[in-house]
Amino acid sequence: MIRAVVAGALVLLAACDQLSGGNATERASAARDFPRADRPIAPIVSTRWSSEEARDRVNEAEDIMDRADVRPGMSVADIGAGEGYYTVRLADRVGPQGRVLAEDILPEVIEALSRRITREKWDNVSVKLGAPEDPRLPENSFDRIFMVHMYHEIAEPYAFLWHLSPALRKDGELIVVDADRPTDQHGTPPRLLACELAAMGFRMEELIPKPTAGGYLARFRRIAARPAPSSIRPCVFVQGQ
Repeated sequence: MIRAVVAGALVLLAACDQLSGGNATERASAARDFPRADRPIAPIVSTRWSSEEARDRVNEAEDIMDRADVRPGMSVADIGAGEGYYTVRLADRVGPQGRVLAEDILPEVIEALSRRITREKWDNVSVKLGAPEDPRLPENSFDRIFMVHMYHEIAEPYAFLWHLSPALRKDGELIVVDADRPTDQHGTPPRLLACELAAMGFRMEELIPKPTAGGYLARFRRIAARPAPSSIRPCVFVQGQ
């Protein structure tokens, strides 16, 4: 299954030097050397995918953390943390010897999450304001980086992934949970995801259907150094390939 997904992803790599739409001067300086995604970017419409009670009824977080092999003492980042559904459950799983960094790009979300972390006394959690082109994570710091139901909302995916890559430790994994549907419908087709991550030196290790989490779980490892930004060619996805 994974071999077919990755093989299919490779045919999506397109040698495009420029993409239509937008002016480089309107982009953040940290994104200007990178290509834009050759696909729609979904707008951020909510800080939650579903209610915490509904997600717990189907054991979503526990199942995803089991599949991602999250263990006590690990250091984990929760990107696009929103209201903190995964943040607090990751904090419970890694325990007092572990650490969780919750990141989001909306200041009001970070403020609300900070209040929750303080109120619920999660002493092993810190929060951080990121940017659409850079999650601003410390280098060589994380055993797992989670991106749950948010990849399709990343406005500058190539710049974002390029800046994220050094934050993973040598044997760390990037964990993506998303729906298998077009990005403009708030999902990411797995072949497109594999292609965009492959362009940044990541290899998909496992793809697991997860209907209780609204789609699938994909595990990635970094197998190559980051490319020079000028050498990145965006993936072109055609629905049905």
